[in-house]
Amino acid sequence: MEARRFKEIRESLNYTQQSFAKLLNIGSTTADIERGRTKISGVVVALLMEKFGINPLWIFGKSNEKFLKKASNSVTPKVIVLDSEGAEKMVLVNQKAAAGYPHNVQDADWYQSLPQFNIPLPQFRNATYRGFQVEGDSMFPIIHPDDWVLAKSVSSVSEISNNRIYVVVLKDSVLVKKLQKIPHKSDVLRLISVNPEYAPIEVKIDEIQELWQVKSKLTFGLDSSAESSLLRQLQASIEDLKEQMKQLNTKE
Repeated sequence: MEARRFKEIRESLNYTQQSFAKLLNIGSTTADIERGRTKISGVVVALLMEKFGINPLWIFGKSNEKFLKKASNSVTPKVIVLDSEGAEKMVLVNQKAAAGYPHNVQDADWYQSLPQFNIPLPQFRNATYRGFQVEGDSMFPIIHPDDWVLAKSVSSVSEISNNRIYVVVLKDSVLVKKLQKIPHKSDVLRLISVNPEYAPIEVKIDEIQELWQVKSKLTFGLDSSAESSLLRQLQASIEDLKEQMKQLNTKE
């Protein structure tokens, strides 16, 4: 039972025997486990539970539930992508893919359809990173529409810092916002936009599937400074117009 289910886990996550062995740090014993020659160690079971949410009881045929119920503060990535040598690759999630991302967080095959690459810089080592394309202007002027943010995975909600920018993967959407903890509400986070046109929203922690802290961005607007100035002037004009209309309504 455990041999068959260990192989099922590996195949469902789209790993080769070699890459899975490297990920679990078990040398060449992956094939031996799948043939039933070697028993799965407690360390390997713990890694499968930590990295992929696999239910240990399911591995040994004591439960029909393959995955553990997600803890409210477990926001680690459900799938990572490795190259042929077992090194992690960065996955890029564009605006179109982001629409389907919340529904595919555990589908290893789906990730294979997304662009993947390695960045040979020390800042992107020893951690899992993912790239997300930003849609809309809620984070303007810090992040422009169509910019890309490169973000580092967060393993627990307890690790977040107030007013830092994160990619928040909810059950039905992917948002880029500043996060803020709410005193006396340990089960809720406030999501804040930089653009004042967008009101803050509150989400329950158990609705968050993944969290990624934004570390850098890629922008392709060469005249972004001139564009930013123009948009700021436009926003100021709109605010002036709103104020004038408010005064007219008061007089009436």
